[in-house]
Amino acid sequence: MVVSILAFVVFGSILEGIPAIVLFGPLLVPAAQSLGVHPVQYAIVALLSMGLGLFTPPFGYGYYMACAVTKVSPDIAMRNMLPYLAALALAIVIIASVPWISIGLL
Repeated sequence: MVVSILAFVVFGSILEGIPAIVLFGPLLVPAAQSLGVHPVQYAIVALLSMGLGLFTPPFGYGYYMACAVTKVSPDIAMRNMLPYLAALALAIVIIASVPWISIGLL
C-alpha cells in the first residue's frame, strides 16, 4: 500500500487524474486485490494520493495553475498550502491503515 501511495503521488503530480487511473489502475488494482486490499479502499487511497500529488511541488501542476490564476507567487502560497497538504497526507495514512473507515458501511 505504501508503494502504491507513493506511485500515485508521483502519477498525480505528472499526469491528470483520468489518464493516471486509466493507465495504472488495471495494473495496480489486481496486485492490491491479491494482497487482500479491498478495491473500494484502494480506489479511495489512490484518488487521495493523486490529489496530494496534484498540489505538491515541484511538479504539481494544479498548484502552479492555481497560483497563476490567482496571480500569487508560488513561494508565498506554499505557507498556506502546507496545512492542507499535511491534513491530506494524514488522511491518506489513516484510510490506508484502517480499512473500516472506507469500507465499513458496505
